[in-house]
Amino acid sequence: MPAPPSQPPAPRKVIHVDMDAFYASVEQRDDPSLRGRPVAVGGSRARGVVAAASYEARAFGVRSAMPSVTAIRRCPDLVFVPPRFDVYREVSDRIRAIFADYTALIEPLSLDEAYLDVTEDIRGLGTAAAIAEEIRSRIKTDTGLTASAGVSYNKFIAKLASDQNKPDGICIITPKRGAAFVQSLPVKRFHGVGPVTAQKMERLGILTGADLYDRSLAFLQANFGSYADYLYGAARGIDHRPVRANRAAKSVGAERTFETNLTAEDDLRAALHRVADAAWVRIERHGTRGRTITLKLRHADFRTITRARSSQVAVTEKAAFLAAGLELLIAQLPVPDGVRLLGLTLSGIVADDDDVQPSLL
Repeated sequence: MPAPPSQPPAPRKVIHVDMDAFYASVEQRDDPSLRGRPVAVGGSRARGVVAAASYEARAFGVRSAMPSVTAIRRCPDLVFVPPRFDVYREVSDRIRAIFADYTALIEPLSLDEAYLDVTEDIRGLGTAAAIAEEIRSRIKTDTGLTASAGVSYNKFIAKLASDQNKPDGICIITPKRGAAFVQSLPVKRFHGVGPVTAQKMERLGILTGADLYDRSLAFLQANFGSYADYLYGAARGIDHRPVRANRAAKSVGAERTFETNLTAEDDLRAALHRVADAAWVRIERHGTRGRTITLKLRHADFRTITRARSSQVAVTEKAAFLAAGLELLIAQLPVPDGVRLLGLTLSGIVADDDDVQPSLL
């Protein structure tokens, strides 16, 4: 006698917790004179990159990874403060200790955000929304900081939802609402859709999740290759990725596509400085260290090359990271056809208890 059909698995309960303007909020918490003022954490006014911006600064269009000179043009009263990553890590550890009271399935994305799978309600609070609210309340009480949360049945929608009612907000998207919620949003808000992909989608007439939903899988495969399956599922509110506890990043970095192709060595050096600044912000946010630096260079004809260099010990200083990147870049010069993209990545990630020493390669 055939076995009865199995019941579909119950929907998961996933929370994405995202601290509100984390670095800048810590600085405003610790220095009352900064409260209510536009604050940027990061490089100097003359050179560097914004690692984080307060909401007062964001009102002027200041964003993370923006060159400091651009931020100053947008907000002349912007106050720059140097980052204190040791403090941010200490606060992040306290927040993660709160998470651990509700689930063992915690997937940190950086110091200031994480996924939590709370399908198993170990504290008996009844709903994922109740768990999220209690977590947010405890974070505010214990750290003096606010967090926003998205609550849903998968990671993709939970992350979208956490940004919906920022700052200090919560958004709950049930399975019945998932597809409609996704289709109501601009695709540029989708995790994994960067500026270049968003521009390509716009050229194809895809501006919203609904536009994406209307495109066939064959169309998406023809235009986006292996990324098509993810996009096709996302437009339907589908994401089967599990929350992976203790996930280790394989690489951390940044890349930039230029509006005009760069050919002069000075321009390329300056561009790599900016890319390295942006990459190091992410490296510090992840708290990672690695042994391999990889340069990515895309020529004007879209020919792309990568060149890497490894060290016996982990790179712990931005100066060493940049120096290796510049050596790799100089080895590719001249580039008479021009460069349209530069990227710099740290990989060969080491664990905290591995041999980590300052290195100048």
